[in-house]
Amino acid sequence: MKVKKALILSAGLGTRLLPLTKKIPKPLVKINGVTLLENSIKFLSSLGVKHIVINSHHLYGKIINFIKSKKFSPRITVVVEKGKILDTGGGILNASKKFKKEAFFVLNPDTIWKKEYKREFRKLEQIYLKNKKPTMLLVHKKNSYDQSFKGDFNINSKKEILRQKNNRFIFTGAQIIDRSIFKKRKIKPFSMNKVWDELIKNKNLLGVLSGNKFFHINNYKIYKKLNKKIIG
Repeated sequence: MKVKKALILSAGLGTRLLPLTKKIPKPLVKINGVTLLENSIKFLSSLGVKHIVINSHHLYGKIINFIKSKKFSPRITVVVEKGKILDTGGGILNASKKFKKEAFFVLNPDTIWKKEYKREFRKLEQIYLKNKKPTMLLVHKKNSYDQSFKGDFNINSKKEILRQKNNRFIFTGAQIIDRSIFKKRKIKPFSMNKVWDELIKNKNLLGVLSGNKFFHINNYKIYKKLNKKIIG
C-alpha cells in the first residue's frame, strides 16, 4: 500500500470502561489477552505502515512504557497531550504535525481490527488516491455486534457521505486524510465532527462500506461480552 503513515487515537479518558480505566488507559485494555493498542499496531504493520504516531493523555506514561517494552516493526512516536485534552479534531491536528503534507490513516483502537479488514483498507486507499478526498470506512448498523448504535452517516451512489435524519451507517473508526482538511484551524480542543460537517457540506467526504461484522468496545458491558467471545 502507498499510505505509510498512521495515527492511533489514544488520548481519551475511557470513562465508559470504568472501573478498568482507573489504573490503565483504555488502549491498554485487553481483549482475549491482547491490548487494543497492540492489535491496532499489528494490523497497521500488516498493511505496510512504517510510521505510527499515538496521541495520549490519560495515564500516558503507561502507553509510553508499553511501547518501549515491545519490538514493533513500524517506527512509533507517542505525542502527549499534557494540558487540556484536545478532543478528536485537535488531537489529530496536533499529533499529525510530523506527517506534514502526507496522507495518513487515522485509527480508533476501540474497534477490533482483524485481517479481514485488509481488503477494505486497500479499497479505502484506492478511493482516496483516485479522488484526493478524505475517505472513511463505514459499516451498516445491522452488522454491529453492539446494537445500541443509532447510525452516524448515509452514503450516496457517488460514495459521498451524508448526514440525514435516518442514518444507517456507523463510522468504524478508520479514515484516510491529510492535514489540508484542517485549513487554518489552530491546535485547541475541537471535534472531528466539525471538520466532517464542513467536508460533507462541500461534498468532499467519501466513504467505503465494510462487509465485516463490527466489534467495537463501546462500554464495559460490551467489553465483558466480547472478552468471552473468541474473535478470529
